[in-house]
Amino acid sequence: MATKIKKASPGAKPVYKPSASLFPWLGLAMIVVLLDQVTKLTVERTFAYAETLPVTSFFNLIKVYNPGAAFSFLGDASGWQRWFFLAIAIGAVGFCLYMMKKNATQRLFCFALALIMAGAIGNGIDRVVHGHVIDFLDFYWKGIGHFPAFNIADIGISVGAFLFVLDELRRVNKS
Repeated sequence: MATKIKKASPGAKPVYKPSASLFPWLGLAMIVVLLDQVTKLTVERTFAYAETLPVTSFFNLIKVYNPGAAFSFLGDASGWQRWFFLAIAIGAVGFCLYMMKKNATQRLFCFALALIMAGAIGNGIDRVVHGHVIDFLDFYWKGIGHFPAFNIADIGISVGAFLFVLDELRRVNKS
């Protein structure tokens, strides 16, 4: 059965549907995970545990392990936290995928979720492979002390969370 093609009226503007593809966001997440894993592998192979390389007057590279969550939360538990935090990471990835698919046309929102998802995947890989997360970025201020060491996955989670809040604030201000 043939269908007739309707011609647009003269002067009508074409209607563009925004792309609802997850591929850009999955691609971004894959790049962040790859960067995270390559830097961790480099640190793992180059540094001895707790070895420090001063880079500036406020920044070191250091190889440390974190069996817990942010700021070593539950880091001194007996080992069950490895699987607990891995389950949270898997749940976070599933939730991020669901929300990105549902809201694929909201760019900042999906960008934020892709970064959070990448961080969860990067640290999740560490938990499966090593039993802990490899941290190596050490910032400090003389007289104040050291900020807890972190990694690229942590940056993804933190920047993603900031962008998520920013997106929500923008949305609230529009209404």
